[in-house]
Amino acid sequence: MEDDGAMRQALRRVLSGSGFTIKAFDSAESLLAELGATQWWPAARCCICDVRLPGMSAFELYRELALRGATAQWIIITAHDAPSVREQAERIHAAYLMKPFEGRTLLSMVARAAGVAPLP
Repeated sequence: MEDDGAMRQALRRVLSGSGFTIKAFDSAESLLAELGATQWWPAARCCICDVRLPGMSAFELYRELALRGATAQWIIITAHDAPSVREQAERIHAAYLMKPFEGRTLLSMVARAAGVAPLP
């Protein structure tokens, strides 16, 4: 989940170019609207989410999806580092990544979260 269109497109390009199947959303609400009454996508293994989104925050979305049975690992991304955000990420066992970051750093984190072999 990334509200910045250019960043969302870059994430999509890096991840899909490395063989990951992705769904990209500009807000928590758009993800929830696509899910509808569905509990969660069973194949989803990793959720990458910017902390600051319009409307619902990353952590509010995490709680909502947990109620729906989501078991995906989370990677929290942010351009605004703050101890309180790091602590919240730790509480939900999420990886934490500061913007800007390199694509290979993200790919390594996604591979680890998804439980697949690291990409070369």
